[in-house]
Amino acid sequence: MSSELSNVTVTAKANVYFDGKVVSHSVRLADGSKKTIGLIYPGEYHFGTQAPERMEIIAGSCTVRLDGQPSSKEYSSGSFFDVPGSSGFTIQVQGGITEYICSFG
Repeated sequence: MSSELSNVTVTAKANVYFDGKVVSHSVRLADGSKKTIGLIYPGEYHFGTQAPERMEIIAGSCTVRLDGQPSSKEYSSGSFFDVPGSSGFTIQVQGGITEYICSFG
């Protein structure tokens, strides 16, 4: 898992959710694939998915419950979780800031 992206186009306009508690920027790679890189401040947030997503945690930690699952799991820097398409997840950050890279596809 690398926290450096090369040969990309970045959309300067931020994606801002939950009154600024979750902020990301869209990145398009040379092969046409899309990622977002972002920050999640303390709190609990639910996101829906259209396409499958992989969330790589590059700093901080969080607890995640995938839709339809009875329990949550902790993730920290260097780990990732996959979310099916047409689904969703609830992410909770207890303290500090969690930084992530989300890959779509």
